[in-house]
Amino acid sequence: MSALEIDEVPHHLVASYVTGFGEEGRAWIAGLPTLAANMLERWNLERDGTARAGEASLVLPVLRPDSTPAVLRLQMPRQETTAALIGLRTWNGKGMVRLLDHDPMSSSMLLERLDGARTLASINDDDVAMSTLAELHARLIAVPAPRGLRSLGDIAYEMLDRVPQAIMRLVDPVDRRLLRSWAAAVAELAGEPGDRMLHWDLHYDNVLAAQREPWIAIDPEPLAGDPGFDLWPALNSRWDDIVAKGDTLRIVRRRFDLLTDVLDLDRARATGWTLGRLLQNSLWDIDDGRTRLAPSSIAIADSLLHR
Repeated sequence: MSALEIDEVPHHLVASYVTGFGEEGRAWIAGLPTLAANMLERWNLERDGTARAGEASLVLPVLRPDSTPAVLRLQMPRQETTAALIGLRTWNGKGMVRLLDHDPMSSSMLLERLDGARTLASINDDDVAMSTLAELHARLIAVPAPRGLRSLGDIAYEMLDRVPQAIMRLVDPVDRRLLRSWAAAVAELAGEPGDRMLHWDLHYDNVLAAQREPWIAIDPEPLAGDPGFDLWPALNSRWDDIVAKGDTLRIVRRRFDLLTDVLDLDRARATGWTLGRLLQNSLWDIDDGRTRLAPSSIAIADSLLHR
C-alpha cells in the first residue's frame, strides 16, 4: 500500500482546512502525501488500513516494526495541537489514548490504536453510556493543569468582550436576551476559572473501546479551567436521538445530574459554566454568519434553568 494518495484525503477534511485556513490550508492538504511518506519512513511504519479524518486531522492505521498496531495522526501545527500534546503527555495513557511518538516540526503524532469502530454511541442505554463517560471524565479532570495551557479565565474575558457586537447580529430579540443572560452568568464566574485539565470535547464519539481499558478518550483539546465548562459535549451527545424521543428537557436534566454527581460539582456553578459554553458556541456560530441561536443551545439552557 502506498504512503498516501491525495484522492484518499476525505472531502470534509479538505473543506475544513480550505474554509478555516484558506491558501495555507489548501497548501497543507496538498502536502499530505509527502508528509505521510516522511513520517512512515521516519518511524519505520507500514500502512494497515484506510485513511480516516475528523475536522482537523488525517489518521492512518499503521503497524510498527514489531507489528504492533498504531495510528499516525497528521495535522497542521497550531495552538490546539500544542495543547493536545501537553495533555497527552500529562495524562500519560490514564483514561486517555497513549502517545507513542511525536514530530515537533510537523506536529505529527504516533498514537496507540483503539477500536475506532466502537464508540460510546454504540451503547443504547443512555444512562449506561453517560455513566461510563462521567466516570472517565472524573479521572481526566482529577489531573491539575500543567503550565502551557490556555486558561478558561482568559477565554471567558475574551468572550465577554465580543458579546456586544455579537448581540447586534442576532435578528431575534429573544435570542439577544438569551445571549445577554448567558454572558451575565459567565461574568459572575470569570474571576474563579478553575485549575483542572479539561478535555474540552468529551462526547460519546470521542470515547473508544480498547483492550487495556474498556473505554479510552481520544482527541483532547486541553485547557485549564472549571470542569463545569467541560459538560456541554456530553449533554449534546447524540442530539438527534434525544430530539426524536420527544423528551429533551428530561434527558438533558438527567444527564446533567448524573455528570455533576459523578464529578462532584456544584450544580449552580456547573450550570453557569455550561451557559458559558453555550455562549462560546453561539459566538462561533455568529462569526460563521448565523443570525439565530442554535435550537439545541436554547433547549439545553432551558433544561438547566427551568427545573
